[in-house]
Amino acid sequence: MEDQKNNNQLQIELTEEVAQGTYSNLAIITHSSSEFVIDFVRVMPGIPKANVKSRVILTPEHAKRLLVALQENIQKYENVNGAIKNVRGHDPFLPPMTFGGPAPIA
Repeated sequence: MEDQKNNNQLQIELTEEVAQGTYSNLAIITHSSSEFVIDFVRVMPGIPKANVKSRVILTPEHAKRLLVALQENIQKYENVNGAIKNVRGHDPFLPPMTFGGPAPIA
């Protein structure tokens, strides 16, 4: 029984480079019938150009799991730290999260 339990355990490795993370203050979300594409962008005040820093491609099922996980974690965060203010539209340097239509075909 112990061997079967260990065989079902997923070991996830995190390299030092990936552990550093990538800062993003804009997410552009597009989708097709088979996938969701999330492009994470860093926008800097006064700079008219911004590059995608990371792209994550998810199946619709995994996108929904991510949504639920984010909702649960935001609730846990707010229970400890108080409500997160929705500053959308109040800060000229803070771009809104962008939700697009179908993903472009590459």
